[in-house]
Amino acid sequence: MSLTQRQLILPASGTMPLAMGPAHPAMHGIVRFNLELDGEVIHNVTIDIGFLHRAFEKMVERHPWNQAIVYTDRLNYVSSMINNVGYCLAVEKLLGVETPPRCQTLRVIMSEVSRISDHLTCLAAQVMEVGAMSAFLYAMRAREWTYELIEAACGARVTTNWTRVGGLMADVPEGFADTVKVRLARIKETWSEFDKLVTKNRIFIDRFRNVGTMSKADAIEWGFTGPLLRASGVPFDIRRDQPYLTYNDYDFEIPIGKIGDVYDRYLVRMFEMKQSISIIEQGLDKLVEGPVNVPEKWISLPNKVDVYGNIEGLMHQFKLIMDGHGIQVPAGEVYQAVEGGNGELGFYVISTGGDTPYKCRVRPPCFPLVAAMPKMVIGGLLSDIIPIFGSVNMIGGELDR
Repeated sequence: MSLTQRQLILPASGTMPLAMGPAHPAMHGIVRFNLELDGEVIHNVTIDIGFLHRAFEKMVERHPWNQAIVYTDRLNYVSSMINNVGYCLAVEKLLGVETPPRCQTLRVIMSEVSRISDHLTCLAAQVMEVGAMSAFLYAMRAREWTYELIEAACGARVTTNWTRVGGLMADVPEGFADTVKVRLARIKETWSEFDKLVTKNRIFIDRFRNVGTMSKADAIEWGFTGPLLRASGVPFDIRRDQPYLTYNDYDFEIPIGKIGDVYDRYLVRMFEMKQSISIIEQGLDKLVEGPVNVPEKWISLPNKVDVYGNIEGLMHQFKLIMDGHGIQVPAGEVYQAVEGGNGELGFYVISTGGDTPYKCRVRPPCFPLVAAMPKMVIGGLLSDIIPIFGSVNMIGGELDR
């Protein structure tokens, strides 16, 4: 092909079109960046996110209240317990019930375990995508310990199905607190090793510093929440500013960044992991004996021993599961937000008084972050997309729900 022929396929501006993703490893299989490049400089970009189409909201609206939890698992599947807790809190608000103290403390503990898992996964992938394979393996080793805690609590590792409307699927096993303490000690040690490998590494700093910067005003305007908002200097955290469960009884700090670049986002997530460890340790001290489900039989499922051992338990199970009645949630609408791994995860739920939601709308934290990608990448280099998109921590199940 001659030079003249090559020039004919370029846009009038002289830029070169390039489709990056969805097959590109850093695009996670579902996102495509439609780029216009002037050499290596990004002149313009549009983003396609529609390669997953989970239909989460419609699936939830066609199933009983508790059966929706298997779908909330698959929103941000890296920290699925936080999704479960948020959804159940919304339904419990409609019901007008409050779970027992032990249940609330366990929900806090496991939410923070999930947050550590989420941040470890984000940072591991982020540094691996710019070449730090050893640091990736360190973080994955620590994440495995968080998965062991999640598995101890519910028997699963990723799609946990742990919570229930009105409580939990089951109490944690005997000796769980000691198991948590052992794993936390190992995570702290690996956190320090990861910090030494990465945080002051010159190559890492050069790739992350002053890249993808978002000012405080821009972050607010674009609807940022979570680590990216805090990295831009806004000290907003739902756990502190709109407390739920028993977070107002815990002592923890809210890290904020200075300039809102990729490096600040890395530091915020690193610091948040230490705060999550502190919250878990406080939670273990606050953990009291008692039930983990509300006493109302029209909400809570019976113990399996009763289901298989006496007629009352079997009838109880039959009414809530097999007879088609399920939990009857009073008519009304609520919005309940929790602090997810990527920011504000909100559930807007409408009930018309039946055994299924009329509407369940999700506010996914990473959607505004991905929407702001053009703001963060235009004017930068093609290679900057990798660390910037990594700092967003896009989760497909949450984004294209």
